[in-house]
Amino acid sequence: MALTQRLDLRQSQSLVMTPQLQQAIKLLQLSNIELAAYVDKELAENPLLELADEEGGDVPVAPEQAVQAEAPLAPTDKVTDNASTSDAADQALDLDQANLWNAEKPADAAEPEAGWQLGSWGEPGGQAPQDARGADWADWEDIASASESLRDHLLRQVQTEIEESEARLIAGYLVDCLDEAGYLAVSVAEVALALGTTTKRVAHALEQCQRFDPPGLFARSLRECLALQLAERNRLDPAMATMLDHLDLLAQRNHAVLGRLCGLDRSDIIDMVGEIRALDPKPAERFTRNVAQTVVPDVIVTGDRAGGWAVRLNQETLPRLLVNRDYHAAVRRSARSATDRHYLNDRLASANWLVKALDQRATTILRVATELVRQQGAFLDHGIGGLKPLILRDIADAIDMHESTISRVTSNKFIATPRGVFELKYFFTTALASTAGDGAHSAETVRHRIKSLIASETPDAVLSDDQIAAMLGEGGIEIARRTVAKYREGMSIPSSTRRRREKALGL
Repeated sequence: MALTQRLDLRQSQSLVMTPQLQQAIKLLQLSNIELAAYVDKELAENPLLELADEEGGDVPVAPEQAVQAEAPLAPTDKVTDNASTSDAADQALDLDQANLWNAEKPADAAEPEAGWQLGSWGEPGGQAPQDARGADWADWEDIASASESLRDHLLRQVQTEIEESEARLIAGYLVDCLDEAGYLAVSVAEVALALGTTTKRVAHALEQCQRFDPPGLFARSLRECLALQLAERNRLDPAMATMLDHLDLLAQRNHAVLGRLCGLDRSDIIDMVGEIRALDPKPAERFTRNVAQTVVPDVIVTGDRAGGWAVRLNQETLPRLLVNRDYHAAVRRSARSATDRHYLNDRLASANWLVKALDQRATTILRVATELVRQQGAFLDHGIGGLKPLILRDIADAIDMHESTISRVTSNKFIATPRGVFELKYFFTTALASTAGDGAHSAETVRHRIKSLIASETPDAVLSDDQIAAMLGEGGIEIARRTVAKYREGMSIPSSTRRRREKALGL
């Protein structure tokens, strides 16, 4: 066959990712904080964009969605299984960091739970001691002390506590080598090499710095930090030093082995454990006053008089942008070159598309959140016991969207409900089969029931994973023992052997 050239006309369809489409997809998956930063960037680059007045103005929602944003949902079917939402707190220790002071927070954030709290002063469920002069006085003390940083606090002690000028210079360098917890982030040899001095002089300066207030600073390990604080209290005896040498056993609460190593009985070991728990493993954190970021919900759900749920967008998270067409017309009249006119047309098209993309983003979030509330209404009525199994495809089929779009919408978006603030992805859970064959159970609900069973166990009747699986099977949940173990470990709940030991010791 001869090779020849010819022209053919073919018609085909293909998806082209235009810059505008890429921008719309990007906006859809941004959180409200990221969206605010993106809008600020566009405002700085596009002179035709401006923010609308805070007072007045409507939420940028399409007209067909305006009624849906305000109209309440029909009351959902009631669920008969009303599981308890109050659990005992987990008292599991972080073995990786040997953190003996903090316990894992419960996975169920819908209801507050009692348990280990920060600043508990070594007692379960305890509170930090209140100043006898009143809360107002304590607040003013906090405000006054917040003006001094850890560096200023230590440098002042360097000037007053260390006499030798060379030791002062080394101590000042050591202050700048502390990490956020107050630990020394470099070795003595590295400091000596950096300052061109001997390790003996650096060690001498470090020894002086370790006597500074608060005690425990300039330590190079958790053991040394605790030892410095105990030495300040004159409690670093041989038995206590032996316990510090075996922090792994202390984290496992293996008091029997600790008693044999220290040569003490159980009551003495428990007293020593209480002393260690009262110490501060991160002494520098009292000078760090980071304000916790508050989650701002994108969607708000409230109950209505008809017994349903009203879904609306949070106007605070929706930037109100306007295209200043008067400014565009005025500038266009004075534009002389084709380059200037092309720039203005490009900015105008970009501004119009951004406003349209923000409107489409708000509409999509509202549609997805409305369908989520419709399908998980039992959760709002009865708590986590009413949470149903749900996947992205269920919502996508209900509102005629693609699963990838649902995934982007539910990422980094939060919804405020009467039961708390949750990420939209919280409502998507896998399903576990029911023994009765009449449906499925949400994995989150199963986790909640496992926590409830473990929280209600007594010291003489600690449940094993096999027993928990059998009890869940009696309640209609088909689950294997290894699945119970996986869920239990995911919630940082110790094994039955360790729980039995802790309950026997009254911990």
